[in-house]
Amino acid sequence: MSTTEQALPEIRLDVASLYQEEVFTDRTAGTIRRLTPVTAEGAPDPARPVLYSGQTQLLTPGGVLPLGFEIEAASLAEAIERFPLAVRAALEQAIEEAREMRREQSSRIVVPEAGGGLGGLGGGGRIKM
Repeated sequence: MSTTEQALPEIRLDVASLYQEEVFTDRTAGTIRRLTPVTAEGAPDPARPVLYSGQTQLLTPGGVLPLGFEIEAASLAEAIERFPLAVRAALEQAIEEAREMRREQSSRIVVPEAGGGLGGLGGGGRIKM
C-alpha cells in the first residue's frame, strides 16, 4: 500500500442516521428539502423526526447571496407556510455575521513591516493593511 492510501480516512455512512431526501420547488422563490428518516433497508423509521430545510438566493449589490436554513415544521404544508419567516431569519443572521466580520477586520492591529521605510532605512511610518 502506498503512503497516499494509508493517509486516506475510511469513510462510512452511519446506518442509524439515514434519510431519504425529497426536493420541492416553485422554481422562483426557492426550494424545500424534506428529509425522511429511513432504515438501512429503506423503510420509513418512525422513531426519528422528518426534517425540513430551505434554500433560496437573494440578489445583492455584491452579487448573489445563497441562503440555506432549517425550517421547524411537522408537514410540508407547514414548511411552505413558514418558508418566508425562515428566509428572513437566515438573512438577518447572514447580515449579523457580515457585520461581525467587518468589526473583526476593523479592530485588527496593523503592524508596520520591519525595515519598511525608504530604501530599507528606518522610519517612513507606512502602515500596511
